[in-house]
Amino acid sequence: MKIAIASGKGGTGKSTVAANLACVLSCTRDVVLVDCDVEEPNLHLFFPAAAVDVPVTTPVPAINLDRCTFCGECGKFCRFGALTVLKDRVLVFPELCHSCGGCALVCPQGAVREIPRTVGRVACSRPIPRLTLVSGVLNEGEVQAPAVIRAAKMLAEGHPLAIYDASPGIACPVIETLEGSDACVLVTESTPFGLHDLSLAAEVVEKIGIPAGVVINRSDGEDAPTMEFCRERDLPVLMTIPFSREIAAVQNRGGLICRDLPGWEERFAGLFERIPGVRP
Repeated sequence: MKIAIASGKGGTGKSTVAANLACVLSCTRDVVLVDCDVEEPNLHLFFPAAAVDVPVTTPVPAINLDRCTFCGECGKFCRFGALTVLKDRVLVFPELCHSCGGCALVCPQGAVREIPRTVGRVACSRPIPRLTLVSGVLNEGEVQAPAVIRAAKMLAEGHPLAIYDASPGIACPVIETLEGSDACVLVTESTPFGLHDLSLAAEVVEKIGIPAGVVINRSDGEDAPTMEFCRERDLPVLMTIPFSREIAAVQNRGGLICRDLPGWEERFAGLFERIPGVRP
């Protein structure tokens, strides 16, 4: 079972839901928690532990000048500007390369080969019994977030239960995280911005064809517009987390409300059972 935790905007509490859900489930079964928010991973703050790093590389072009005729075909093909062909040299900008391999395919002289370039890493740890944490970390300034996400998810393959914590929004990293998931939990807040971005995220999940439900976080009791939206889109509301000073205090010190506040372990266990498609 692969469950993605996603949100249309940042700051809704997506990682809070993922961390608490994984912690509760690890009490009764093996769980792998994958931090797919590779540009700003933070689940290790909830689960500090020594980690083993695995580098993530992607192929980038290297030019064989003995074979290159400077015809310019590789530069014409690259839509990302990673190659610029001059009359006597080829400039390669690896930080712009998206590793599609097209430049090597179109080169008539076979002068383009690919070499590995490190774009990030995956950190693996075992912070508590029965919980494995896999955190993707994209190197600063890099654009290959999907490659790091794929590497992180690959390390989680074969586990009976995986929880993917996606990055906020609906861009390519989120699509990569959702790929192959069996269910999705959309985390939102009862604000105009929260509802707007929930609608975008719900549309993406619907187009991909993943069953989904909604968690309303930091609820102030004014949830009627969000509830109405969920009814219209046939999205079950799986849980509501109130706007609470007590909950905020636990989160601010890096704690987990399922461990530090009474009743929340049972609530997150119930959340899992209500996720569409889950077989407890």
